[in-house]
Amino acid sequence: MIAVVQRVVSAGVTVDDHTVGEIEKGLVVLLGVAKGDGEKDADYLSDKIANLRIFEDSNGKMNLSLLDISGEMLVVSQFTLLADCRKGRRPSFIGAAGPEQADELYEYFVKKMRGYIRKVATGQFRAMMKVRFVNDGPVTIILDSTKG
Repeated sequence: MIAVVQRVVSAGVTVDDHTVGEIEKGLVVLLGVAKGDGEKDADYLSDKIANLRIFEDSNGKMNLSLLDISGEMLVVSQFTLLADCRKGRRPSFIGAAGPEQADELYEYFVKKMRGYIRKVATGQFRAMMKVRFVNDGPVTIILDSTKG
């Protein structure tokens, strides 16, 4: 399971020109589910992300977590994070989990995050989405559950 975590001032996602999720200060998490991923991958990432100290304290040091600042989160499923671009010019997504498994683990991850964070908004699984955000810093971290 791969997560791209971005610290944001605000973010939102729309489907067919309708806002389906919106947050203020916090994190946008783009989540990709790979074949073979399971609940332990989601458990690892949810704990890591909730406690990741990437927000500045009063001294300007990255020393606070999303929990410490009572921040919000927007989670968007993104299978393209599993793209393999080593051969040819068109990405292969053979390493990405199938839709049923991916949706199940995506929803499990969201449920886990809701156990930590007061507001967790989401995109819409398998929809064409427009994601907008104001990156803060910018701070962008890539996490891979297989490297934990």
